[in-house]
Amino acid sequence: MITIEWLYGVIGLLVGVIMAWGTTALFYHRGLSKKAKELEDSRVRTENEAKSIISEAVRKGENRRRELLLSMKEEVQTARHTLECDVREKRQELMRERQRLEQKESTLDRRIQSLEDREHNFKERESALKEKEEELNTVEIKKMEELERVAGLTVVDARAQVLEEAEHVYRHDLALKFRVLEEEAAASCEEKARELVVSTIQRYACDYVSEATVSVVVLPNEEMKGRIIGREGRNIRTIEQLTGVDLIIDDTPEAVILSSFDPIRREIARISIEKLVKDGRIHPTRIEEMVKKATREVDNAIREAGEQAVFDTGVVGLPQEIIRLLGRLRYRTSYGQNVLQHSIEVCWIAGMLAAELDLDVSAAKKAGLLHDIGKAIDFERDGSHVQLGAEVARRYKLDPITLNSIESHHGDVEPESLIACLVAAADAISAARPGARRENIEMYIQRVQKLEDIASSMDGVEKSYAVQAGREIRVIVLPEEVDDDSMPLLAHQICKKIEEELNFPGQIKVNVIRESRYSEVAK
Repeated sequence: MITIEWLYGVIGLLVGVIMAWGTTALFYHRGLSKKAKELEDSRVRTENEAKSIISEAVRKGENRRRELLLSMKEEVQTARHTLECDVREKRQELMRERQRLEQKESTLDRRIQSLEDREHNFKERESALKEKEEELNTVEIKKMEELERVAGLTVVDARAQVLEEAEHVYRHDLALKFRVLEEEAAASCEEKARELVVSTIQRYACDYVSEATVSVVVLPNEEMKGRIIGREGRNIRTIEQLTGVDLIIDDTPEAVILSSFDPIRREIARISIEKLVKDGRIHPTRIEEMVKKATREVDNAIREAGEQAVFDTGVVGLPQEIIRLLGRLRYRTSYGQNVLQHSIEVCWIAGMLAAELDLDVSAAKKAGLLHDIGKAIDFERDGSHVQLGAEVARRYKLDPITLNSIESHHGDVEPESLIACLVAAADAISAARPGARRENIEMYIQRVQKLEDIASSMDGVEKSYAVQAGREIRVIVLPEEVDDDSMPLLAHQICKKIEEELNFPGQIKVNVIRESRYSEVAK
């Protein structure tokens, strides 16, 4: 229960708290009033200082502005004076230049007038000359008509008669001159050419293996022939149908002959049959598998052969299609000579000759390597290997020197560079080596007969004989129709006709023989 004492104590406590709070508030208000007075005094002092600083800055700025204005006025005055002087000088210079131009213009006007006067005089003279020329032409025509009437010959007939008489009179001198020129040329270039050719041949030497258009597959026994033929000939028909090669199975012991003019097909057939013989299982399905496998092997061999040829010769920058065509030449032969080996040899020989003559060796080797590129496809398309090779060169955008070397190495077109001539010479050197090529007897007889017919068709020739396997021809002339001075000219004409009409490897020597024999009978 709340007592009176406790209530008084609480009231006393409240009164003490209120008095303490009032005292604290009184003291706090007095402190705030003092601080506010101090802040007001500080603000007044700061404003006074700022006003003094601003007035000083305005005074200094005004002084600086006056100084800058004075200096700018002086600079402007100086620049104006300098500009007026420059303008005055430029104006005087322009006046002098104008005077010079006016003088030149007056001089040009005088010259133009003089030229116009001359042109007028020239035109008058030209018209007078034309009139005189027409008069002279009329007189000349009348004179020629009168001469033709008196002589009874036209101008063309008279010219032909004069040329014929001149040819008859100077034929002897022409033959002598040709003989002298031929001897001089032979004396100066034959020794050098022989030295270059012999040196090149000695530096490059290789063995030759003659190849043919047939391949022989050796069998382990005679029983294998029957298995290759198959029941009712189904195996041999399958092989011939898949490979395109004729199989000749005759009395030759333990051998099958493959015949085809396409060397790649013949090689595929040879590999296929060898694999079948080795495997022992010979039936149409197995034959088809082996032909596909052999085709892949031959394709790889073609690619490797082309890459090896390019690597061995050092020819760079060839497209992959050209390299593949080079590889196909591995299975191509010409008169029994392997065409890839022949192309490599021509490449080296042409490069050596170009080095001796200070020509572009790389271009010569490239042209020599690709000169027979058409033979890689000549058994697939119509046309000569020269035409097909030129077509390939144009298709793959080969350089003009290589293209012309391909077209001209057999004389189909004229060579346009020394490198083309070197490629043709290297081709002849490679083909003419003993043992490099061989012909069949029918083609050989036809070539020799054609050679003799060409020589016998010339005027004044009595007989002709082809000797040394067609490498030389001896021509016997009639002594009463051909004299000694005309013999060099006749030999030259026979050579030109042989080159134009006959296709031959290497070179043919023409010997013209003239002899006089007199005989009497003593009785």
